Amino acid sequence: MQLTEEHEQLRNTVSKFIQSEINPFVDEWENSEQFPAHEVFAKLGELGLLGVKYDPDCGGLGLDFSYSMVMAEALGEVNCGGVPMAIGVQTDMCTPALNRFGSDELKQQWLAPSIAGQMVGCIGVSEAGGGSDVAAIKTRAVVDGGDYVINGSKMWITNGMQADWCCLLVNTGEGPAHKNKSLIIVPLDSKGVERQKIHKIGMHSSDTAQLFFDNVRVPRNNLVGQEGMGFTMQMLQFQEERLWCAASILVSLDRLIDLTIEYTRERKAFGKSILDNQAVHFRLSELRTEVEALRSLTWRAIEDYVNGKDATKLASMAKLKCGRLYREVADSCLQYWGGMGFTADNPVSRAYRDGRLASIGGGADEVMLGIICKLEGTLPAGS
Repeated sequence: MQLTEEHEQLRNTVSKFIQSEINPFVDEWENSEQFPAHEVFAKLGELGLLGVKYDPDCGGLGLDFSYSMVMAEALGEVNCGGVPMAIGVQTDMCTPALNRFGSDELKQQWLAPSIAGQMVGCIGVSEAGGGSDVAAIKTRAVVDGGDYVINGSKMWITNGMQADWCCLLVNTGEGPAHKNKSLIIVPLDSKGVERQKIHKIGMHSSDTAQLFFDNVRVPRNNLVGQEGMGFTMQMLQFQEERLWCAASILVSLDRLIDLTIEYTRERKAFGKSILDNQAVHFRLSELRTEVEALRSLTWRAIEDYVNGKDATKLASMAKLKCGRLYREVADSCLQYWGGMGFTADNPVSRAYRDGRLASIGGGADEVMLGIICKLEGTLPAGS
């Protein structure tokens, strides 16, 4: 895809923000297992960076999806995975369905302040018994007068401890699993909502919660789009989320390789630098080639999506490849750092921990393979 001067201006704006407002504080936020989302999002909102692809009527910049992906790629400059993921949830995960299908009233109440950075949002899909299997969710909303009454729980909710609202996928009927679900905006200060922090092996600066809903009442007007269309809307959102995942790791992978080249050039063993060993410089060149291949695949998928083509297969391929390549690059680079790579505060070991999530969140590798096989027509008969 051919990027314009405007794309590069946006990239530079994001980069400058990262260097002044995020990277100097990453170590502190990692240690505290949370970053100040409201404070950071307010600053992002002032620059218009939380609504790049959204309508100016809601405070957005009104640019196409490719600009949002330039921002995602630039977020790879952040020295951890947790903060970019939290930002991505706000810009490309909890808000797309609200923007596309929500009423004007709902968008003014929840989308506009989120674009301005006055509110933090989250998305509630995964449950303890249903992560990638979205059809298996159990959380339910029952109509009672002018309200929905919600009961159930959600798991692995990024921004969940700090969020003001949640775009919640729930069962609203008894029909087929793909036609009985709806998306509802739930204020997280509602009576009956409880949060419990989840501690993880990586992504430490991103707070992650389990959310519990005990007879939580929200107005029926908080329904996003049509009742029963939630599964379809969520599948559409996943396309943007998976492209965001792929775009957001590209610069991170390049940075890991750059850091490893620098370190191995200086580190000596047996009378020469580690980098002088053919096995090392060949491997780093191979990894760089893989990153460039992923970059091409990702931007081809983004271009198709922007042009209104069905990007499902390419987006699934990019999501599959990004998770596997992140693991491969981080593992290989960590090896060349030796014992230093096994220390907790090393940038490569942090990436090793953070990057593991890429093969799980937003649809596990096995789910991506299933989608690709279905579209390739290679599934066994009756599958």
